[in-house]
Amino acid sequence: MTALSIGDNRWSKKNPAPPAVRHSRPGWRCSVRPGFGLSQLRRILWPRAARSRCPFGIATVLELPLGANASVSTDSLISTDVARAAELLREGRLVAIATETVYGLGANALDERAVARVFEVKNRPHFDPLIVHIADGQWLARLVTDVPAAARQLADAFWPGPLTLVLPKSNIVPDLVTSGLPRVAIRMPSHPQALELLWTVDLPIAAPSANPFGQLSPTTAEHVAATLGDGVDLILDGGPCSIGVESTVIGFDDGAPCILRQGGLTQEEIEQVVGPVQSRQNPASGPPESPGMLPQHYAPRTPLTTTESADLTAGSALHQSLAGQRVGLLLLEPAHSLISGFEAIEVLTTDGNLREAAASFFAALRRLDAAGLDQILALPFPDEGLGRALNDRLHRACHR
Repeated sequence: MTALSIGDNRWSKKNPAPPAVRHSRPGWRCSVRPGFGLSQLRRILWPRAARSRCPFGIATVLELPLGANASVSTDSLISTDVARAAELLREGRLVAIATETVYGLGANALDERAVARVFEVKNRPHFDPLIVHIADGQWLARLVTDVPAAARQLADAFWPGPLTLVLPKSNIVPDLVTSGLPRVAIRMPSHPQALELLWTVDLPIAAPSANPFGQLSPTTAEHVAATLGDGVDLILDGGPCSIGVESTVIGFDDGAPCILRQGGLTQEEIEQVVGPVQSRQNPASGPPESPGMLPQHYAPRTPLTTTESADLTAGSALHQSLAGQRVGLLLLEPAHSLISGFEAIEVLTTDGNLREAAASFFAALRRLDAAGLDQILALPFPDEGLGRALNDRLHRACHR
């Protein structure tokens, strides 16, 4: 029997979907999590940044939940207690944190033993560097020795947000964080709970994706619990991630920006600020310059292959070769000519919206991976905007 779903929720804001179809758009979720009231408190966080002489003059207004009493779910591993999470991080423990991109496995970036545990819990190779998260321009000044003009422009435009900058590191950054490389990857997340945690703990937090190395990235607290379990000391539940793919990583060659990893900030948005940029998403030789540059990454356990729609029509050679197999299909938008003969189908959007597709991407692949399939097929995304990041994830997930 074919299981058909769209996104990872159960209601549409308009034109309710038929019972067999689940539909979601970022911000339309109908569930309410403990400690996150429906009322929102508009609060300006950045006067403190001004007191810290933030080098970029960043100012922003954020929506934060009112819930005065943080609560812990029946599974005590998942919590909304930011103060408790900060306490654990100061003790050198590991806390999974929600960001707008994906959930990260957080540790005090200045505590080498805590960082070593991140590598251990994820089974991550030590040659793959980590991203350090900050909420304060003063921390940037302490963690790096130089900020090129283009990096300042990008930070002014996109921090807080899904942008990581790779800059020359200072001596206070442990070599383990950067895998021995002279540059450190830094970003300022925009998720309000992540920022609240960073302000509370007042430390830079190293936080790669909170999953076993190379596997699908988590976009809910439940995803983290299912894959890392008690390998993490606390999972700070900030709800589903609104962007759903990792941050865009920018390096600098003699001051000129270069995309090292496509992500939640599009190339078009970047070029509006700094002009045309080059892309170098695989290391020419030696270890990767940033996270997400290894050829195999973001992969489900079920073999995944990309294909073109013409190869999936009835009677095609590929369609015939799949006879007798349990095959799943991942689609950007509905294509009725392709929905026969598959055990499970995941449709990410109703109208091809790439931002909506990105928010649902990893959750959809998780459902396909859990469906007991022999193979997953995926159609490539348009090579524009967030489609570039999604195609990058598919390419690395297919690599064997």
